[in-house]
Amino acid sequence: MATNNDTIRVRPEQGQVKTCCATLYESDLTRFLLGDSFHPGGLQLTAQLGRMLGLTPPSRVLDVACGKGTTAVFLAKKFGCEVFGVDYGDRNVAAARSLAQADHVDSRVQFERSDAENLPFSDGSFDAVICECAFCTFPDKVAGAREFFRVLRRGGRVGISDLTRERVLPEELDGLLAWIACIGDAQTLEGYTAFLRDAGFSMDNIKQQNEALEEMVNQVRVKLLGAEIMTGLNKLQLPGLDLGAAKRMANSAMAAVKQGQLGYALICAMKPD
Repeated sequence: MATNNDTIRVRPEQGQVKTCCATLYESDLTRFLLGDSFHPGGLQLTAQLGRMLGLTPPSRVLDVACGKGTTAVFLAKKFGCEVFGVDYGDRNVAAARSLAQADHVDSRVQFERSDAENLPFSDGSFDAVICECAFCTFPDKVAGAREFFRVLRRGGRVGISDLTRERVLPEELDGLLAWIACIGDAQTLEGYTAFLRDAGFSMDNIKQQNEALEEMVNQVRVKLLGAEIMTGLNKLQLPGLDLGAAKRMANSAMAAVKQGQLGYALICAMKPD
């Protein structure tokens, strides 16, 4: 697969945000709270997004911000397609390669460290681009959307699943999103579609999945309660986690979801043929 650059170039302030997010998603704490998929709906919504993208065995798919490779490996096994995953975290890339080997799909799934806003691929390299619960973390979403458009063939599709928010939130909720720095720049549904349209895409399909976010937040609340009990019995240690603050965050998030102030959506758009 041809590449157009060999190095990752980002502005210093952007690099700090990306390094922070990559470190967070590489951590054992994140895996403990969110499981293997790291996004609402898990692999069930990944399969739905794959169907929206029209994936088939001949498809060449780019998984942007692939994390530890769970989605890429799943897509290869579910749809029989070829998948190339990129992530900003070295540990994530290493873990993803190990997963592909363990699941015997390393002949069809490859991983590389790369910046999502400066992808190392030639124009028109892929039939589909997937980006799960990560576009909201991009410091430069305009550049990210343009890169999605550039690396897709004509008629190719991009599928995004991500956290949505109301345009104006109460101060408490803005503080909540700031507390979780990597989702602090979540957009309204209209905001996401505007980034894609401005990059040249035409909208294909949008599905609200707020119930998946509610389920994930509830799971986190249950895990935090269990962690509090186990920590009190000295049977669990979670360094760096303020359980009190985490519980308040989870409760506030649940209230926001129920009030429609936070949500989750699958967005599919097409590069004009």
